[in-house]
Amino acid sequence: MKKMNRLKISVIFMSLLLVFSGCASMSKTGKGAAIGGGSGAALGAILGGVIGKGKGAAIGAAVGTAVGAGAGALIGKKMDKAAAEAEQIEGAQVEQITDNNGLQAVKVTFDSGILFDTGNSSLGSAAKASLSKFANNVLNQNPDMDVTIYGYTDNQGWKNSTAEQSQQKNLNLSQERAQSVSSYLLGCGVASSQIKAVEGKGESDPVASNDTAEGRKQNRRVEVYIYASEQMIQDAQAASSN
Repeated sequence: MKKMNRLKISVIFMSLLLVFSGCASMSKTGKGAAIGGGSGAALGAILGGVIGKGKGAAIGAAVGTAVGAGAGALIGKKMDKAAAEAEQIEGAQVEQITDNNGLQAVKVTFDSGILFDTGNSSLGSAAKASLSKFANNVLNQNPDMDVTIYGYTDNQGWKNSTAEQSQQKNLNLSQERAQSVSSYLLGCGVASSQIKAVEGKGESDPVASNDTAEGRKQNRRVEVYIYASEQMIQDAQAASSN
């Protein structure tokens, strides 16, 4: 069993090495071609788990087959543009990741210091301004991209609550915050069919230590994932075959 685990690790390592050594001198669009090409969806899920810190393998249209290099390049180009647009929005932290099809995707993180008051799920005026730009300049400009929204909290307890009760309240609060973001984006004209999932994650998956005020601030966040829809993939495959 140990030998098998070592073998799996070696295979993953070699696959990553091959992809990233080949991508070192590529543009991001070129990387989209490499990731979306011959390695297929299985390697894409592995890369998603590494690059997307566990989320990449959880997002992506259920196409069921590996996406070709040509389609990957076309999608990568569009994702580069969407990421550049998102980077212009105040308070948005933008990362390039991969989805479970091995295609480029975009992760946008808004921390709760920008979006919410402590213990609250109501959006402030600054948050609304940022989300309005995000909706109009990114999502509404790319209606063929799907969206998943995750909400998170720190691990701070609630007054007069047990640890278990606090965890549940934090889970509920994270769901309310994710829903607030989703509802506001919909109010800005984003199609309901574009938003595929809205989920609260509570205290799970901290990105920083909860032992410091700065770390807790980073953990109180909403993450928005933008990735190729099934229709976008089909269109890219059709275009790349012509």
